[in-house]
Amino acid sequence: MMRKVQVLFVLLLLPLLSWAKTSVNASEIINKINRGQAVSYSNAEIVGDLDLTKLKNMKQKSSKGSKEYISTVTSMVTFMNCTFKGDVLAYYNPDNAGNVSSWFSSSSNETYNTNFEEDVRFENCVFEKKSAFKYSKFNGNVSFAGSRFSEEALFKYSDFSESVNFSNVMFSDDANFKYVDFPVMADFGGATFEDEANFKYAKFKEGVSFRRTAFEGLANFKYTKISDAFEIRGASFKGGDDFKYTQVNNKHVSLTTLQSMAK
Repeated sequence: MMRKVQVLFVLLLLPLLSWAKTSVNASEIINKINRGQAVSYSNAEIVGDLDLTKLKNMKQKSSKGSKEYISTVTSMVTFMNCTFKGDVLAYYNPDNAGNVSSWFSSSSNETYNTNFEEDVRFENCVFEKKSAFKYSKFNGNVSFAGSRFSEEALFKYSDFSESVNFSNVMFSDDANFKYVDFPVMADFGGATFEDEANFKYAKFKEGVSFRRTAFEGLANFKYTKISDAFEIRGASFKGGDDFKYTQVNNKHVSLTTLQSMAK
């Protein structure tokens, strides 16, 4: 009888074990990147700040009146169903590190940026604290599909070269894609923007999908330029919108016009 109880207990425990996340220190990941090894983690909890801005290959970019340091992730980066307990930084400005509001918008003369040479995947992940990819150059495919950003998702001035997938992402705070050029069809379908979705001055050179996307904060597309398709079928706009000077295929449009075209 005791044997049967033990077997039953193990069988009941198996589903819980399968969902348990493995704890990984962020420093372990940095060490792999510094060795040029591919990074691949699934169902893991990343402990500590994943600071990619001071890798061993960091170089100072020569420029007048400012100090810019560039680190480069040379291998593929893959995180599936992971939770980041600390900050995830590919951009850092030390002068304003202690001030959250100014930290993201700093114009300091010293910055640390990170570029990515290969594909980058953060799928079905949770970012519990800061995430910053401002000015980052992505030379491969990029996917954050199904992830959740608890604080501001900072992608201002990011430079994408291949496909970009933010489908079904939950943005709990501001989503900042200001001044970003998307070279191929970008996918934000099914995403939820609980705060401002900032695409001001962004360019979508081969279209974008916002199908079934929920804009619960301000949908800011002021000065945005879209070539090809601007898919918003099934999208909801509950927090206001700004489509002033927005262009689709070189024609100025309004939200009302876009919604009528989507029917």
